Amino acid sequence: MKKLLNKSCFPLVLLCAMASCHKIDVPIKTELTPEVFPQTPSQFTQATGPAYAALRGNFSLDYWFMQSLSTDEAILPARGGNWYDNQNYINLHLHNWTKDHGNTNGTWNWLSVVIGTTNQALSILGQTMPEDASKQTTLAELKMVRAIAYFMMMDLYGNVPIVTTYGDFQPKPNVARKEVFNFIESEVKASLPYLSAAAGTATYGRANKSTAHALLAKMYLNAEVYTGTQRLNECIAASDSVISSGLYAIEPRSSYLKMFYPNNGPSMKEFIFAIPYDPAFVNLPGTNGFMYHARYDVPRSMRTRFTLPYTPSSARSTLPEFYAHFNDPNDVRNQQWLTSAQFNYNGTPVTVTTTKKGYDQFYTGADGSAPFTYQVTLAPKIELRESVAAFDLGNDEISWNMGYRNVKFYPDSISTSRNQSNDVPFLRYSDILLMKAEAILRGGTATLGHTAVDLVNMVRSNRTTSAPLTAITLDELYAERNREFAWETWHRNDMIRFGKFESAWGYKTDADPRRRIFPIPTSAMMVNPALVQNPGY
Repeated sequence: MKKLLNKSCFPLVLLCAMASCHKIDVPIKTELTPEVFPQTPSQFTQATGPAYAALRGNFSLDYWFMQSLSTDEAILPARGGNWYDNQNYINLHLHNWTKDHGNTNGTWNWLSVVIGTTNQALSILGQTMPEDASKQTTLAELKMVRAIAYFMMMDLYGNVPIVTTYGDFQPKPNVARKEVFNFIESEVKASLPYLSAAAGTATYGRANKSTAHALLAKMYLNAEVYTGTQRLNECIAASDSVISSGLYAIEPRSSYLKMFYPNNGPSMKEFIFAIPYDPAFVNLPGTNGFMYHARYDVPRSMRTRFTLPYTPSSARSTLPEFYAHFNDPNDVRNQQWLTSAQFNYNGTPVTVTTTKKGYDQFYTGADGSAPFTYQVTLAPKIELRESVAAFDLGNDEISWNMGYRNVKFYPDSISTSRNQSNDVPFLRYSDILLMKAEAILRGGTATLGHTAVDLVNMVRSNRTTSAPLTAITLDELYAERNREFAWETWHRNDMIRFGKFESAWGYKTDADPRRRIFPIPTSAMMVNPALVQNPGY
């Protein structure tokens, strides 16, 4: 699938010199037209490529920052001015972002490109493909790409414009979040009959029936947040459709971590819908396509341990509040973290030689320039030693070793750039089981003989050797979701649904519920004067 997506991008990259970031559609400015391309089955496949290339886009960068740095899951402070970056990451942590925030703008831009590119592909293929089952499946899969993009926009921005017709350039007002929800639901349901029922290599990286059911389950579980109305039984029914398909299974303890390795892919039994990455991919104009987890997450002192061809930035870590959920010593998910004293794979300590002043910039002894060798030991607490106002830890070895690091998306030592080839799951089977358990706990009707605790134990039995749970509360289920989906862009969504997004963590004290949605960027409103800003911004 990685090769397929890469090859299929080129023919329409010219067509997708697309969208002004915020209009969602712009005219095609090329001699490539439906009259000359695509005309053959292989060209039809190629014509879908830009939509998938666009979806890959900023998912692991801007979108990740917005979904994770705005929670207690992750923090990216400055270190001696490094990573200050116009306060982008500071603002996400403190919940004081504005309508000019960089990642807010970048994500709106990216999702607009996804929607515009998909509208373009739907228009071209709708005109050129023969009227057969293959056409219906191809168009349904593309509509699912668009539905996923609209789901992300609805989740982040609430009220957004809906554009489905390529070539319609009239400014569109944003519509109420409930209307966006209804639109996505109708699009997914309309696509369902035409999507493939198969899983595995044949449909990897493309939406199948289970993708549609899983997205509906996610929407229904969050329906009260999005629309004000609970739809728990519909969440259970959608989850049951995936469970009853028999196509997926929970990865055992032996392969849980392998799900996120650079060589992951269609062999992963839990992946319902994953976004393929490859350093060789051609980036779609208007997106970046970067999968930079190791660059941000690995301590710079551990380049040799992970045999990286570059020095990682060691920029982001978790907070003690989030790491506290990893309290079961028998749980394989603990191994996604780098904590405390660090050792090479041969058992020798990871050491750094610097000076006493280089180790601690506040050292005042006369021998500050004397050599000093220490074993790298990561500390859980984040302390703003240099500047609280600048969110700055300092520029010494103590500061660079603050915070436990997540290496779930294991460093790709084969890539010669900072980009990685780890595919990133968007919807997993374990999420289906935990969503159904939560819907039952919240009052939904149990089905298929399942209880909430049984469903949670189905996941836990493949993660820990500790005894099964005999009962489960919502708070315990929340902790289980934190352990299972760390670093997978779902934590903000979970915190809002569980009523924890207004809590205090780290240096964040803001409790304004209007921060549950982000502002529409200034640049978007300048391009589209029909947009109305979200409340509070």
